[in-house]
Amino acid sequence: LIERVPNSDKVVWSVHCHNDLGLAVANSLAAVMAGARQVECTINGLGERAGNASLEEVVMALESLYQIDTGIRCKDIYQLSRMVSQMTGLLVAPNKAIVGENAFTHEAGIHVHGLLADTQTYEPIHPETVGRKRRIVLGKHAGRASVELALREFGLVVSASQLAQIVARVKE
Repeated sequence: LIERVPNSDKVVWSVHCHNDLGLAVANSLAAVMAGARQVECTINGLGERAGNASLEEVVMALESLYQIDTGIRCKDIYQLSRMVSQMTGLLVAPNKAIVGENAFTHEAGIHVHGLLADTQTYEPIHPETVGRKRRIVLGKHAGRASVELALREFGLVVSASQLAQIVARVKE
């Protein structure tokens, strides 16, 4: 359309995507790459049927993947998501990208080990960017790295054999 509409450079092209096939964010990003300069989206992806493009996902993809300054105060995204959830009574799925409770939560030992080496291994953005904090939890998927990290946070140093015993008990 941009190539075929006369004087299209004088128009602000906009995109409005529904999430019926789970592609609203991807289609919105494709539209921006094709020349759209406005994306209509909603907090937490709210909208009829399967919802609309999720503002938090569109913004963070544009900012972090494409280095496009959206003008959005990203550090307020999580707080805004929570407020909208409270006001609408619609819960945010724990596994929702960016704003779900589990988005920056890690339990698996291999994940924690990777995070300690380089946070981008499992986090494409720093949690603080969107007003979040990283959480490391201990459970049946915990490994040496996460248990060691937890012990260090408490100022505890243990031997290799003690660590192995602690990891085994945590997994129990």
